[in-house]
Amino acid sequence: MAGGTPACIFCQIARSSTSTPLLHSDDRVVAFEDINPSALRHYLVIPVEHISTVKDLKRRAEDYTLVSHMLDVGRMLLQRDVPQSKHYRFGFHQPPFNSVNHLHLHCLALPFIPSRL
Repeated sequence: MAGGTPACIFCQIARSSTSTPLLHSDDRVVAFEDINPSALRHYLVIPVEHISTVKDLKRRAEDYTLVSHMLDVGRMLLQRDVPQSKHYRFGFHQPPFNSVNHLHLHCLALPFIPSRL
């Protein structure tokens, strides 16, 4: 859905209708810090267009290009912000393990932060 979903918090962030500071913004994606970081740096890169989950991606050129761009943005941000880190991790959650139904790429610079129980 190109216009986004009003109730989707990530659609609101992509439209800059929240106070979430953006680390990157272009016509296809925005990036921001994860609210509950799991690593030294933990960013999320999301498409501006509402795509619910990774399972909604198709094997087509535009989806490949989008995911590649998401990865490029995440890599660029981590290399800019923590160039000394040699260990980066990138990944999507698959349903039912996603907390927000808006596609988002987790971009992490290790070390991981121990879980807080």
